[in-house]
Amino acid sequence: MNTVSHRPIRSFVLRQGRVSNAQQRAYNALLPQFGIPYSAQPLELDAIFGRVAPKFVEIGFGMGETTATVAAQHRENDYLGIEVHTPGVGSLLKAIAERDLTNVRIIQHDAVEVLSEMIPPATLSGVHIFFPDPWPKKRHHKRRLLQPAFVSLIAERLAAGAYLHAATDWREYAEFILDVLRAEPRLANIAKDYSPRPDYRPLTKFEARGLKLGHGVWDIIFRRV
Repeated sequence: MNTVSHRPIRSFVLRQGRVSNAQQRAYNALLPQFGIPYSAQPLELDAIFGRVAPKFVEIGFGMGETTATVAAQHRENDYLGIEVHTPGVGSLLKAIAERDLTNVRIIQHDAVEVLSEMIPPATLSGVHIFFPDPWPKKRHHKRRLLQPAFVSLIAERLAAGAYLHAATDWREYAEFILDVLRAEPRLANIAKDYSPRPDYRPLTKFEARGLKLGHGVWDIIFRRV
């Protein structure tokens, strides 16, 4: 009998790109210390970080600039970054060493599987999803990360009063995200629609350049009720 395997729809395309020498050195030297291998087993987050502290997840941290800045400014918190692309992982590991960050760990794997299998329910103080791929073509909308099922999964992982913070520079995707989050009964918007950029989310060079050119950026923050 023939069986058909259904591959999950990914929100990313694995284009590794060029890894610089510095990124590769950091990757080789520091991933064993700060990286967490994917495993379909729940993590003991306090044990991994060696302390009891608020735990935050950043999904798709890119080159890690924002993650490193937030972690350096809020050393009282612990941050778990999830990213699939090796250059970005190497870049964040390099920043961890340069800034002497002890409150960052990295999982290089698909975020949906990480949250499903590795993050226990009601353990996170916040989830950051900054500038995810908007997949602007209509036929690609099914690839967007912030779909109802994934938002439901995030809501399960958030502790009471914790937040989900998404930011995008695509107005249509912002409206899409707002609609999806409003439909999740366990989440409530902290604003009427969009929120001002909180102080903890640093302004990137790319974002600042876009704002000068008149491009919009939309922050969307919902809390777990």
